[in-house]
Amino acid sequence: MKATVMRRVLVVIFTLISLVVLLIKFVPINSNNNLQKVLFESYLSSLQRNNEQTLQQQKQNEELSKKLEDIASNLLRKQEERINELEMDRKSLERKLVCNSNPPEDASLREKLAFIYPYDSTRKFPAYVWQCWKYGLNDDRFDTKFKDGETAWAVRNPGFVHELFNDDTSTAMVHHLYKGIPEIIEAYSSLPSIILKMDFFRYLILLARGGVYADIDTHPLQAVPNWIPENVSPNEVGMIVGIEADADDSSWKKVYARRLQFGQWVIQAKPGHPILREIVVQITQKTLDKKKKDGKTFLDPVNTNLDIMRWTGAGMWTDVIFTYFNDYVLSGIYTKVTWKDFINLEVPKLVSDVLVLPITSFSPGIGTMGSKDEDDPLAFVRHYFECNWKHKEPVAGSSSSPLAGSKDKSF
Repeated sequence: MKATVMRRVLVVIFTLISLVVLLIKFVPINSNNNLQKVLFESYLSSLQRNNEQTLQQQKQNEELSKKLEDIASNLLRKQEERINELEMDRKSLERKLVCNSNPPEDASLREKLAFIYPYDSTRKFPAYVWQCWKYGLNDDRFDTKFKDGETAWAVRNPGFVHELFNDDTSTAMVHHLYKGIPEIIEAYSSLPSIILKMDFFRYLILLARGGVYADIDTHPLQAVPNWIPENVSPNEVGMIVGIEADADDSSWKKVYARRLQFGQWVIQAKPGHPILREIVVQITQKTLDKKKKDGKTFLDPVNTNLDIMRWTGAGMWTDVIFTYFNDYVLSGIYTKVTWKDFINLEVPKLVSDVLVLPITSFSPGIGTMGSKDEDDPLAFVRHYFECNWKHKEPVAGSSSSPLAGSKDKSF
């Protein structure tokens, strides 16, 4: 009995000891696991809070950045609008100054023109094409060939402003552009022939506005920008002219005013060019001198065509160009330039700021004086030589305008 009780007591004691051992062994591990778990969960929670704060900060930064971008964009837009407004105001003021400003009362005609229409050689060629004809485009008397040429100038040069003037609109334009210089308006109004007026008009419109002037009996073969060679900067060029005549026999005096003659049925120029200013001065003074001397102006009834060339046409034009070349102050050329420098010209030649084109450029296919065919790379404009109204128009002091000989000097 006692032995049985003892065994039971020992079993209980052993069991209690085992439980104690187990408790001692496992309770710290569970506590440590719980601590690790708590620390890990705390770390995750902290990391999550940091991420949330970072995302929130990024969102705030993005919102702030967007607000700053919006503010900058609005400021830039307002600045551009203001710049555009100021530019419009400047242009408006400039137009008003051009139209309303008057040069000093004691200024010469040259000074007045330079004051109103100054020359800037570095500016671009204005994208204008000016033409004149006595009939409107819708008039049945407007020759189809001329109308095709007029259309071709617009088609070949998209983006250019193309204007066709008649007798009335050209007169109105002269009065508008030169209302501050009455002597020019008087000279224009005093010219006895529409031929002379149209010659004068081309110089006046180019001086004031620049661009291209082309006679109505011309047809463009290439776009205007192609006229300047690739090896020449447009900033170096202020005017483009072509050779009209390069006569190599003594009979030239019967037809031309000069041995070598620059054409003026096609001209490109920047506004205010000194050559244009000078020819306007020369024509104005010559016309008013004729009027003062004879009480009126009239053409030579015998040598009408040559008289036109000497008064407003290619003769006067050629003389003024050579005068410019040989004025060092204006052209910057040290050596003398003569007509011999342009005989047999086959490629464009830049003299000062004037680009002189060979006869092929504005007179291709005429079969004389070195003119090449219209498919030549330097053929830019076809000229029909068909403005017959020039020879049929009644002239003061004459019932006809025959082409006759002249003893005019060569340049």
